[in-house]
Amino acid sequence: MFDFVRRHTRIMQFLLFLLIFPSFVLFGIDGYNRFREKGEAVAHVNGQEITQSEWDNAHRAQVERMRASMPGVDVKLFDTPQAKFSTLERLVRDRLLQVAAQELRLGSSDQRLAIELQQNPTIAALRRADGSLDMDRYKQLLGSQGMTPETFENQVRADLAARQVMAGVGMTSFAPASLADVTVNAFYEQRQVQVARFAAADFVSKVNPSDEELQAYYKSHAELFQSPERADVEYVVLDLASVQKGIVVPEAELKSYFEQNQTRLAALEERRVSHILLAADKSAPAAERDKVRNKAQELLAVIQQSPDKFAELARKNSQDPGSAAKGGDLDFFARGAMVKAFEDVAFALKKGETSAVVETEFGFHIIRLTDIKQPKTKSFDEQRAGLEVEVRRQLAQRKFAEAAEQFTNMVYEQSDSLKPAADRLKLEVLTAKGLAREPLATTTAPLNNPKLLAAVFTNDSVEKKRNTEAVEIGPNQLAAARVTQYSPVRTMPFDDVKVRVRQQLVAEQSAQRARQEGLAKLAEWKANAESAKLPAAVLISREQTQQQPSVLIEAALRADVQKLPAWVGVDLGTSGYAVVKVEKIVPRDAAAVQNRDRERAQYAQWWASAEGLAYYGMLKEKFKVEIKTPRL
Repeated sequence: MFDFVRRHTRIMQFLLFLLIFPSFVLFGIDGYNRFREKGEAVAHVNGQEITQSEWDNAHRAQVERMRASMPGVDVKLFDTPQAKFSTLERLVRDRLLQVAAQELRLGSSDQRLAIELQQNPTIAALRRADGSLDMDRYKQLLGSQGMTPETFENQVRADLAARQVMAGVGMTSFAPASLADVTVNAFYEQRQVQVARFAAADFVSKVNPSDEELQAYYKSHAELFQSPERADVEYVVLDLASVQKGIVVPEAELKSYFEQNQTRLAALEERRVSHILLAADKSAPAAERDKVRNKAQELLAVIQQSPDKFAELARKNSQDPGSAAKGGDLDFFARGAMVKAFEDVAFALKKGETSAVVETEFGFHIIRLTDIKQPKTKSFDEQRAGLEVEVRRQLAQRKFAEAAEQFTNMVYEQSDSLKPAADRLKLEVLTAKGLAREPLATTTAPLNNPKLLAAVFTNDSVEKKRNTEAVEIGPNQLAAARVTQYSPVRTMPFDDVKVRVRQQLVAEQSAQRARQEGLAKLAEWKANAESAKLPAAVLISREQTQQQPSVLIEAALRADVQKLPAWVGVDLGTSGYAVVKVEKIVPRDAAAVQNRDRERAQYAQWWASAEGLAYYGMLKEKFKVEIKTPRL
């Protein structure tokens, strides 16, 4: 079953990378667009930019979803140029499909959208016992992703349209379900196993190497006992904060800024209302909604006759759990806090007035305005300090490009010292000792930046003590360094590392004894399975590892199971050895594999096929795709 996986390891890594992302977990094809920020363009699709910031955020989001889906995964596996470029390719492909869908004028009806949302497992979990959607939780979930229901539903529509583009070309040539199941089964299939562990730690007390053995091990493994190369450096950092220090904001400019931004700087008016909510699902039949509306009209008639009964009626009738117990009181809020229909009425009422019945997506409301909090506009003098900070920051952002160019030129042209650049731009020359090529746990920014460290340890910096180039270490941040003292790699004296030599040798010999014991038991149990003393059986898969090491999981799942039980020996390195008895194969649970999982596998396989690649190339040529040399 896994021959295909073994023969196509790289392709399978790509397919599984796509497969295990939860389908449509609030991210459609257009889901990355909300991350769009200013930055250098790394690609163009039909004249539309994909920026460096958009790419970085999209990859970060993918890694976070990977971490959520597989808590035990080492996210460093995806912090590679290949994984990052894969994200960029996906962004380009998704943007291509959007453009193609627009060109073909493809869209989705409300009914098709409703079906898609009903099939979304994340949204399905938000439904109440009666099948209605909990709108509060729905909005809260989307809000945590920075989206509104309208934004999310538009993204799903765009995704459906893009899938129509693919279906129109590839539906008849997608990989069959049987081939997709190879990918799906590789992730979901379980095996029932018993595992006997032979821990190296159990043999430590039986190992006592002599001084001669320690000396011999030290000589034959000298590379293990070397002190890494180290460099003492001086460095300077140019950032917005340093540029701001030299900026003096003229009083006239401050006053002009205040006058131009009075509307934005003014405090917002707040209103306090009480309401009675009679809930009605937006998708409910018209007759059912009319019934709720009529009840609201009856309550309104009672309130109009006896206004002082509003709070009492709210406690008895309102279906808003947050405010009913407080007589419907919602406290003060400004514009933008409520849905538009509710907000428009609340800000149109006069103090003490009660509205007519107001319909929103939550149901029917009766609203009473109880208080108005008029904003107090602060004078120029009261806001002067904050205005100065804002204006100085804006001026610094304009001036930073000029300062960055000066900084870059000076550290290059006067490469024997950082002082000229520091003096010119009023920067401080800082120092640090003992830098290594890889940042230590105690190393702080900017000296833990991989790009800056790579520049420090170039031959030009180390041998000729020249300034590094100006390195971008973050948004609006440049740094340059110069090596003042360099210590190359050297083998440390035996007496200094004797303890480490002993620990290393004892660990290896203990692991070797554990391995010998495990191999002996493996041979014995293969010959006579009844003599095996093993712990209780457990079910393992690539999804459910039962906290077993990955090498053991892979060995158990790759074992030849033509004849059961199957015995497998697994070398766990310095941890010891394990003997695995594979008792039976447990087919994947059909309920655990959604149809969309298989569909994603089919799509992924088709995109990796010759036909998929050809179609992708045709789209790239038609819509003028340009991918620049990216900053990985």
